[in-house]
Amino acid sequence: MASPRAHLESAPSVSTSQSAFLRGNVITRRPTVQALRASTAGRNTHRLVVHAAGENRPIMIGLAADSGCGKSTFMRRMIGVFGGLPHAPEGGNPDSNTLLSDMTTVICLDDYHCLDRFGRKEKGVTALDPKAQDFDLMYQQVKDIKDNKPISKPIYNHVTGLLDPEETIKPPKIMVLEGLHPFYDERVRELYDFSIYLDISDEVKFAWKIQRDMKERGHSLESIKASIEARRPDFDAYIDPQKKHADVIIQVLPTQLIPDEKEGKVLRVRFIQKEGKEFFKPTYLFDEGSTISWIPCGRKLTCSFPGIKFFYGPDTYFGEEVSVLEMDGQFDKIEELIYVESHLSNTSAKFYGEITQQMLKNSQFPGSNNGTGLFQTIVGLKIREVYESLVQREVPTKV
Repeated sequence: MASPRAHLESAPSVSTSQSAFLRGNVITRRPTVQALRASTAGRNTHRLVVHAAGENRPIMIGLAADSGCGKSTFMRRMIGVFGGLPHAPEGGNPDSNTLLSDMTTVICLDDYHCLDRFGRKEKGVTALDPKAQDFDLMYQQVKDIKDNKPISKPIYNHVTGLLDPEETIKPPKIMVLEGLHPFYDERVRELYDFSIYLDISDEVKFAWKIQRDMKERGHSLESIKASIEARRPDFDAYIDPQKKHADVIIQVLPTQLIPDEKEGKVLRVRFIQKEGKEFFKPTYLFDEGSTISWIPCGRKLTCSFPGIKFFYGPDTYFGEEVSVLEMDGQFDKIEELIYVESHLSNTSAKFYGEITQQMLKNSQFPGSNNGTGLFQTIVGLKIREVYESLVQREVPTKV
């Protein structure tokens, strides 16, 4: 990749270390909007209640996404930040959807289906339809966990499509609820301390499904298209609108570096971070509040065609102030991410290189060479920071 030349427009003043770094990179900046932000800082804020000493209540995290959008991979990245390998409850149902680790428990909200696969077929509804979900039970049990009480939770068996007997879940330090409807019910929504939405564009979702279902399962292109179209109305009506309630959104889009790229192998990933969230500071590139487009120096990153491009700047999302950090393209060598890491701020890493270390540790996970892995890792570090702020207790760094 050829070494680009520097270009600055209306650039705010930078430190000596920043100035040295800017040489050999393409940067474009527009004037800061910090003054505008300051005038609206008191509006649309999201409040967290600090747990009083001795309460020791679980921290509640919500993760929403459509099926096949990377929730399981994200869970494993996040759990790795807190330590321990995820495992199913010992001695329980081998088809349990629950994952346990040293500090975390992950519950799949499919377990709160009130209609099994056959019941949904009989009534003509999909699993995305709220009619198939028992929100009263979900709310009561999430509230019980929040109040440090154990629950007896049903299990939705994804193999048989039936509801299996209940399993007992004890309150952990961190409870994660992942699935299709974590933010649909307002009562449940108010119990979360932090919320994430994984937003995969239709183009990328279609490309991924073709790769999986045609190559691995022998499905025809026509059947894949029909399956996607059958789900679309319910997804648009019930799942997609939940992203407006999330504190951070990881949005996966087709690359803009290759015209008409259809395979979904090169991705543009946007990390949308709401402003005003207590105990959460958005990650930024170079200069907080500025608008920056950056092509890293080709002598310092090994990136084959089409290269890598970063973007950072303020924006609005569903009427709220956000900061957006974006990566288009992918790394050839994950260890070289440390060059990018040194120019990111408010990452919630405890030491320089921790993001790269986490990425290398999970290098076998999908997305480890692009923005999905990078931003999922940063969100895991953010959750750790929120936890430490709420309970006033430090989490040991996991190598």
